Amino acid sequence: MLKHFLLLCLLTAVVQAQDLGPAKDDPSVPKDRDTILRIQIFLDKNLFGPGKLDGAVGEFTYKAVVNYNYAHGHKDLYNWARIQAAAMDEVPVIFAAFKITPILTRYVTADLPEDYEKASAYPFMAYRSMQELIAERFHTDETFLAAINPGKNMAALKPGDIIVVPNVKSFRIEDIKPMQSFKTDALLSSHTIVVDTTERMAAIYSDKEMMLAAFPITPGKPQFIPVGTWKVVTMMATPTFRYDKQFLEEGVRGEEAFQIPPGPNSPIGVIWCGLSKSGIGLHGTAMPRTIGRTRSAGCVRFANWDAIRLPQLIRPGTRVIVR
Repeated sequence: MLKHFLLLCLLTAVVQAQDLGPAKDDPSVPKDRDTILRIQIFLDKNLFGPGKLDGAVGEFTYKAVVNYNYAHGHKDLYNWARIQAAAMDEVPVIFAAFKITPILTRYVTADLPEDYEKASAYPFMAYRSMQELIAERFHTDETFLAAINPGKNMAALKPGDIIVVPNVKSFRIEDIKPMQSFKTDALLSSHTIVVDTTERMAAIYSDKEMMLAAFPITPGKPQFIPVGTWKVVTMMATPTFRYDKQFLEEGVRGEEAFQIPPGPNSPIGVIWCGLSKSGIGLHGTAMPRTIGRTRSAGCVRFANWDAIRLPQLIRPGTRVIVR
């Protein structure tokens, strides 16, 4: 009981700091795009998700700085200079050249319907464009990808084209094993994930109550948020998904539903972590740019590039605190 209480107190201290938000007049906060992008890549690399990589100091980049400093035992949670210096060492080059390979065309279906009923007839919820695939692959969005590739026709990308991307470890859709199930693990199952629905962050702690990682999330609608303590029961990559509009909107299982095939544009993205609370899970998303800004029914959504890292941090048996 005391251990649980201490854990909540630790997170509360961070949340209170985060609530202050970034000070626009704070001279320690970098202003130029490339410096900010370097810091974002560094934070992403170290499992403190800044949201999409875009070279701008938004809510989640600021929170990632605070969480990184807190996790590393620094009392001055708002110290950007320390992280900027570390980023210069770890991320000397912020952009990379990426050549589109033919295999990636397998994961693009230009005519995939937005309507889930129609999409359910397709075998795979693929990307709708090569630009969308590459943006997610390098943890950014189509807008920023176009901005760092001026003059490039992003709507006509094809195998052999070379484009500029953020120099981050890529999210490789082709490496995900279909329907892969993740089992309990003596170490990872002992971890705890705290989902703060107000701050829209999920923080992962070791059994020693050390913060290991923190990612932006989209929580469920207020009336459906499953506040309480649960456990991860199942974990599976690229599962199919029962799309029940009535359940998503009202929290009541409907009679009409569609079985959505797996894929990055599935409503649950590339991974599902089912909780001991029936019907609720931690999962990916088809719309990474909306993380933190729209609400699902009762589940917790991560960007796919963050969701795919969950099996390296938590496993079935992991305690999940939703607050």
